[in-house]
Amino acid sequence: MPINESTAPNNVCLQNPYVLSADPCGSSSGSGISVAANMVAVALGTETDGSILCPSDANSVVGIKPTVGLTSRAGVIPISPRQDTVGPMCRTVSDAVHVLEAIVGFDSNDPATKAAAKHIPLGGYRQFLKRDGLKGKRLGIVRNPFFKFTGEEAPVLTRAFDQHLQILRQEGAVLMDNLEIANIDVILSHASGENVALLAEFKPALNSYVKQLVASPVRSLADVIDFNKKFSELEMLNKYNQAIFEAAETLNITESQYEATLSRLKELSSDGLEKLVRKNNLDAVVTPRADLATVLAIGQHPGISVPAGYDSKGLPFGICFAGLRGKEPKLIEIAYAFEQATKIRKPPSFRP
Repeated sequence: MPINESTAPNNVCLQNPYVLSADPCGSSSGSGISVAANMVAVALGTETDGSILCPSDANSVVGIKPTVGLTSRAGVIPISPRQDTVGPMCRTVSDAVHVLEAIVGFDSNDPATKAAAKHIPLGGYRQFLKRDGLKGKRLGIVRNPFFKFTGEEAPVLTRAFDQHLQILRQEGAVLMDNLEIANIDVILSHASGENVALLAEFKPALNSYVKQLVASPVRSLADVIDFNKKFSELEMLNKYNQAIFEAAETLNITESQYEATLSRLKELSSDGLEKLVRKNNLDAVVTPRADLATVLAIGQHPGISVPAGYDSKGLPFGICFAGLRGKEPKLIEIAYAFEQATKIRKPPSFRP
């Protein structure tokens, strides 16, 4: 969910450091803003669906959304143990990779890290920071619907990404153009069932989280809802409401319905991105901005957002390199080589 001046709680105003009136995206808005504005060297973000990739895109920073389970979620306020992942947000690919290397690994407090540990390469991730990392890489270009730019900035974005695709070729990549992800319209809509699954998972996950807190006035999602009502002025319920909390609390779904929803999501991912990558022997899929986030989220797949330019108003936009679970090494090679070939990122302007 994007967070900006109109939606940030408790009168906190989160502003995009490039254009202060612009949306910094979210929900890891603070991480993206603080890194972009040089307030911190590195930050962590948490992504369920887009919350690392989107603020990285909007604030001209590098964001790595890891394979689910590659990094521990212990201590993180949960939404979905199935989709939640923690990753670095930094000003360079190198910085992000160094942070990623420091935070991956098994954690007994997060069972998902046991299965994902097999993806961690011997020698770590820094070895994949290669200037010639694009050479020989097979990249899939999914134009529909991701390259269909609209609005007054469409010509700027079209020119920028045409140039970027040419740079990828010049750096030795093989581009498989005009590929399509099966059922992409369904994946990007409510028909996928993702929202229902997230609501079903949020309540038990949050209940478990708050029960473990040493000192807390709330011990369940129901308590959180009641707390917000009791302190409605402080929590600004009239302006922001808590519809998602209430929907999760009152959701009536059977175990068989939930399992059917998960099966549908797995099928959409298997027949969609996974089939596309394997059929075309791709090292990565390339899309503008963070629009591929939902595709990656439902399949627990990784992605890296790298600064790709600025529109006529000075607003940043990024390019996303995505792959299948555990393919961070390939994505790092690609992202680093692109960054070094373009060196697009510039400090924020703090325009009004």
